[in-house]
Amino acid sequence: MGVIHTYDSDSDDDYETFVLKMNPPRVVVDNESCNNATIIKVDSCTNKNGMLLEVVQVLIDLNLIITKGYITQDGGWFMDVFSVTDRDGHKLSDQVTIDKVESHIRKSLGADTSYVPSKRRSVDVATSTNYTVIELTGNDRPGLLSEVSAVLSDLNCNLIHVEIWTHNTRVAAVLHLTDQSTNSPITDVERNSKIEQRLKNVLKGGSDLSRGAKAGVSVGCTKSMQRRLHELMNDDGDFEIDSQGVAGGKSGGPTVMITNWNDKDYSVVTIRCKDRPKLLFDTLCSLTDMRYVIFHGNVAIEGPEAYQEFYIRDVNGSRVKDEDRERVMHWLKAAIERRVSEGLKLELSTKDRAGLLKEVTRIFREHSLTVTRAEISSEEGEAISTFYVRDRSGDIVEQRRIETIREELKESVLRVEGQDGQAGKSTKRSPMNFLFGELFRAMSFLPGL
Repeated sequence: MGVIHTYDSDSDDDYETFVLKMNPPRVVVDNESCNNATIIKVDSCTNKNGMLLEVVQVLIDLNLIITKGYITQDGGWFMDVFSVTDRDGHKLSDQVTIDKVESHIRKSLGADTSYVPSKRRSVDVATSTNYTVIELTGNDRPGLLSEVSAVLSDLNCNLIHVEIWTHNTRVAAVLHLTDQSTNSPITDVERNSKIEQRLKNVLKGGSDLSRGAKAGVSVGCTKSMQRRLHELMNDDGDFEIDSQGVAGGKSGGPTVMITNWNDKDYSVVTIRCKDRPKLLFDTLCSLTDMRYVIFHGNVAIEGPEAYQEFYIRDVNGSRVKDEDRERVMHWLKAAIERRVSEGLKLELSTKDRAGLLKEVTRIFREHSLTVTRAEISSEEGEAISTFYVRDRSGDIVEQRRIETIREELKESVLRVEGQDGQAGKSTKRSPMNFLFGELFRAMSFLPGL
């Protein structure tokens, strides 16, 4: 009698597990080849959609700056080279950080662990059930964060991590919280439903919105906050074009061009904009959400400007269709602009306590400051928060107003940075010209760094 073999829906992942065990991805951290940057080389005989984003997420999670990169992932294999520095523009000298780079990338690609990421995910992190997750989207308005934090405080919720983005009149937020009395996740269905409804009412603000407010509550998390914020903003349509055919966003923003390279059957995406940390991660999130695959690419800093060039097809192997070109360009611009916040950057450090965010945002609100972006975390009794704020009327925030706020915050440490909202300074680097087509003609996809 013959043997009948049956296969389940996870057979592709089982095969990938086998291949990775026999030929694990290689990660090389090279501190010798370049004088002003550490070179990170990653290659694997197994390529899957989202692998590039996973590698870049590891680098940004370790607070590294990508100054240059060459991407090649064609024909079922994956090979990328990145030049990175720390936040101060120096090569990596700390062996602990170097070891983390190598081990975290290997694990993200399925090496050194029995768990292999599914092809159906993009950039997932280890699921946590230590907190309740709240996701919000809606119309942005002054004082919204203050109202949200007040509601959660009244409902006896303790905020652990919060990240909020605003763009093109829209707001998205991801909040991790616990029960104030037990420091455990809120699992009661009725209570979570009450939290959700109260937050929806706050987001609506008593008006009949053309685009409805959304609030969701769940336990645990499977994606990084920033990855999820991109998805929420994309789903909410912050990139949409208005009735005059103009995309919302900042004037003088990024330049995005898309051309079709008929000979090689690729669409070529080129991006030029002011350099900033995490820029590559943001553009990769956008392309991934639009279901485009990068086969080759260049990224680098040219003085204060960043340059990115990607050779892409959609997941079905097609180039960008003419009717989709404008939408893809606006989607990419929105992904770049979301993290750029005008106004003052305020860094607050203080002892954590119940209702802290409610108190801080109330003080901002009373001094006519509106929050455009925020990153808030609480760990081991310490609260460390970064707020990007601006005056509601658009005026410059006077120094005396900041001093008054500092006095009202009492024992908290408040640091202030700039009126232009730039989170960091760019390190100037020698200009580079990119002619990626020449690389194809020369059959050399990885020129020396």
